[in-house]
Order: sequence, then C-alpha cells, then structure tokens
Amino acid sequence: MALTPPVSPVVLALNAAGEATARAVAEALGCPLHGRAGRTQAEITFPDALVHARDLFAAGHPVIGVCAAGILIRAVAPMLSDKTREPPVISVSDDGRVVVPLLGGHRGANRLARRVADALGGLAAVTTAGDVALGVALDEPPQGYVLANPEDAKPVMAALLSGGGARVTGAPLFDLPPGDAVEIAVTEAPETGGPARLVYHPKRYALGVGCARDTDPQELWDNVCAVLAEAGIATGAVASVNTLDLKLDEPAMNALAARLDRPLRAFTAAELAEIEVPNPSEVVRAEVGTPSVAEASARAATGGEIVTAKRKTPNTTAALAVAPEPIATPPGRPRGRVSIVSIGPGQSAWRTPEASRLIAEAEELVGYGLYIDLLGPLAAGKPRADFPLGGEEARCRHALERAGEGRNVALVCSGDAGIYAMGALVYELMARDPADPSALSDAARRVEVIGTPGVSALQAAAARAGAPLGHDFCAISLSDLLTPREDILRRLHAAAEGDFVIAFYNPVSKRRRTLLAEARDILLRHRPADTPVLLATSLGRPEEALRHRRLDALEVDEVDMLTVVLIGSSNTRIVRTGDGLRMFTPRGYARKMAGGDLAAGEAT
Repeated sequence: MALTPPVSPVVLALNAAGEATARAVAEALGCPLHGRAGRTQAEITFPDALVHARDLFAAGHPVIGVCAAGILIRAVAPMLSDKTREPPVISVSDDGRVVVPLLGGHRGANRLARRVADALGGLAAVTTAGDVALGVALDEPPQGYVLANPEDAKPVMAALLSGGGARVTGAPLFDLPPGDAVEIAVTEAPETGGPARLVYHPKRYALGVGCARDTDPQELWDNVCAVLAEAGIATGAVASVNTLDLKLDEPAMNALAARLDRPLRAFTAAELAEIEVPNPSEVVRAEVGTPSVAEASARAATGGEIVTAKRKTPNTTAALAVAPEPIATPPGRPRGRVSIVSIGPGQSAWRTPEASRLIAEAEELVGYGLYIDLLGPLAAGKPRADFPLGGEEARCRHALERAGEGRNVALVCSGDAGIYAMGALVYELMARDPADPSALSDAARRVEVIGTPGVSALQAAAARAGAPLGHDFCAISLSDLLTPREDILRRLHAAAEGDFVIAFYNPVSKRRRTLLAEARDILLRHRPADTPVLLATSLGRPEEALRHRRLDALEVDEVDMLTVVLIGSSNTRIVRTGDGLRMFTPRGYARKMAGGDLAAGEAT
C-alpha cells in the first residue's frame, strides 16, 4: 500500500465577524485557514463557500466552518452516503462559544469538536448518544488499537445505554460502568466478537516477508497465515507488512498488505544487514545484500524480538516480531505513489471527488503551473514543482523519481490524463530498457501508479454543443511535433472516408498553421460544405466561448491552442432551441422505430 498521509482539517472563515475565532482554531490545531475572498484577510481564499466546503469534504478534509450550521449542511448534503468514511464536519459560532459536530462521529468529529471547544473556552454540543451518556465512542479505539467487529458496536452501545455494564478482559481502553451486559475484550489472539462482545487488538506485531519474483500471492498469504496461527496472533494485531526495498513492487507483497489492510514498509539492504536475527543466510546475502529479509525487517519494524522465526515455502519467507507497545506509526519507507490526476477543464464542479481526494492525500504536486493554479485552495500549502509547456517528459520523470523516494506525488493534468496527456508518457518512461541512459532509476520503476478519469475537452465541448458525439467519432491530434505529418494525413483521409465525427486536438500553434486548413480541405471532399463545426475555447472557465461554423467557412485564424474543433459527420445537424443552436448526430433511432434491424429488440 502506498503512503496516504492523514488529511489535515481546514478551518473556514466566511466573514470578518468570525475571522478571529477561525484564526484561533487554526492556530490551536496547527491547520490551514481558508477565508472568503473580499470578506476576510485570510491568505488562502475562496469565492464560493458552498462549493469550497463541498470540495474539501470530497477530498476527505475535516471541515471546521466558523459559520451557521445550515451553510455546511447544504454544502455537503449531496455527497452523503457512508458515515463510516465521511470526514468530520464541525460548525463553530462566530464568537466561539458553541462547537457543533454535524458529521463524522465515526471519524473523530466529537473528539475534534472537544479540542476546538477547549481551545476557545466554549461548549462542544456533542449529541452522539455514547459520547453524551458515557463519554466514549466504542468504534473509535485509542491510537494503536483496532476494533475487530465494528458492526457490533451499535448493539453493544445500546446495551450500555439501557443501563447495562461491561466486563473488561485485558487492558482497559474505556472507562465504562461494570457489569455483565456486554464484554470488552482486548486481546492479541484471534477471538470472535458478537452483539454483546467487542474485540479489540493492540497493533504490536509486524510481519517480515520475502518472496521470489512474481510469486503467487496465495502462496505468500498462506505462509503468513501459518506464521500467525503458530504464534496465536490475530491479523488485527498486525501493524505493518515489512520487506526489503527491492521488493516494493512485488504483486504478492502489495496483495498481502491490501488483504490485511495494513501499510507496506521497506528497509534497505544496508539497514537490514545491521540487525541480528536467529536465522541469517549467506545465500540471501549474496543475492540481495543482506543475510535476512523476513526476520530482519520484522525486527526493524518493531524494535523488538522475533516471535515466530522465519518460515519458508518454495517461493516465500515470513516471520513475526513484537513491539513493547502498540505501534501507532509504522517505521520504514512506504512504496511511493504517483497519482495521475485528471482535473478536467479546471473548475471544481467538473472535477471528480476521487481527483480531489488524491490531491488532498498527496505530499507533493507536479505539473504545468497553470494546471496546479486551477486547483485553487486545494493546492495551498503543498510543495509543488511547476514545469513549463514542452516540459512533459521532465515533469513525468520528476514525479516518478520523487515517488521513488517513498513520497506520495500527484501529477496534475488538465482534461483526462489518458487522452493526449501525461498518462501514456508515465508508462512509456516506466517501460524503457533499464540499460537506456534515459531510463528511470530502479526505485522509480517500483512505485505505484494510479490514475483517475477526468472530463476531456471533447466531452466538455460535446456537452456544451448538444450531442455531436451521438454516433461514431474519433479524435485526431494535429500536432506534428510528436506524430509524423504523413501519419496525421493518413488518419485524416481514413476518418473522412469513414464519415466519423472528428475532434481535433492541438489544432494550431504559433508555428503550426497549415494542417487544420489541409484537414478542412480533405473533409470537404467527403462531406457537405454546410457540415456543422464547433469551435470551443477555454471550456469550463470564465472566458469560455462557443462558435458555430460551416465546414467550408472554417478559418485557421479563429483557432488557438485552447480551442477544440468538433467537425460533424455528414449526418450531423443543427437544431435551434429556446437556448440557442444545438449540434447533434443522430444515432439511428428513427430507423429503429421504422423497422430496422433493432426493431426486434436487439441491444443498443
């Protein structure tokens, strides 16, 4: 699993009346202050409170708004779905006297509200039944502990609120009234809970694992299960999975960490070689530079002793070590991650919640400076590496190499990163022969790479235009900087003959002025002169402009690098609606209704 740093709370000040309170909260929590533009003196500003609060919530930030509760409720209401995953949302009165946790009781909202109230000398208006009556939230164990059966927290709490008491076995985690109505068990053993029994595990153990290249994940899982069974330790008591840094990209390692829902951490051969272990191997030393991987990495992660010595299978090794106390923050280096984040045209309303979350989780941002700027307050305070247009390979390489050092990096791209953007280049770099002088470092090739979809320029243009992509279409880049001119012309002829609707990307630049005119002339040989054309510029931004043209009237000087050109097929039409002209390409439903081959009910 890649590094996912905790997402910081953000304090919102909506007006001058609450700004002093908001600053006091931000200083007490050590978190950013965002203020309404024109109404506060905050350094990080936003124009629309509802949109900004919604964006922060979607990105996973706990939101503390010094404002009326209704504002925050209206902002996040459309996004509510899973109370176990939603971040805290807290409303604070302008004078700081009342702090109300609105959402996120299962994610620390009540505890955070009390911290805010303590800092302000106000009252935390906690309404969660368990917190009010007993002062505890059973599904929020202390740091370093995990609840094995969270689904049973509700009936256990209900029994306690009905006047029952709790029998505690193991270390006391909560101050509860004594009795026999329910049991609170704190144990390292794999015990079973239920509606009257909650089982908590202290995360004191660390797994050390090794495996051969491309080992079957099931073989490693079975070995680990055998190690834990031999020690009598529950999977919930495991704090981390640990290995040699050369193994960070092993599918079996990452599958194991994901299955356990624990972080994967790594150590260098030099670090592991310094650790004494019961079963060193000179064969292993000769191969990877350290006499032990499994036992040494387990000890490195705990600072404690081996509980279960190295257990071997044909392709894996696994060992278990124990720490003196529960492990809140596992040591070692995480597997770095590059998130190829597609932000669409830039406005937050067209950005997916997943993109916002990946940006919030990232330790660093990399990209063309304008694209990072479009993130607004979401990027505030994060280290960033800005690259100019034309520096595409440099920015992808930088993102991968930084991730190779164990960082969580967001490569910020406009539109959809998989369409004429950075997605393909990232994988091209990873695919280069290691012997190539331009190849990435070994560490950079081991990072995790994930992508998120975005609203592409052709989608945005089509939505604004009407439905021009209602039937078969294609996209062609007219830039001959990366594609030979002959290839572009061949594709133009094929698309023209195939009667596709065409989206032209990179239609012109200051230097490239001829291919768009050539494309127009090629298309005019195959479709009518009055074929509809849409010129869509700066989509999704305040300066957005849409212009309709006939194909024979398309002029190069009307187009720039911020323009997407949509050329209709011979079937594309223009219809005048109450909202203006709309461009659409019929799918063929009229034929279906008239008795075509879809009339019998074939799938569309």
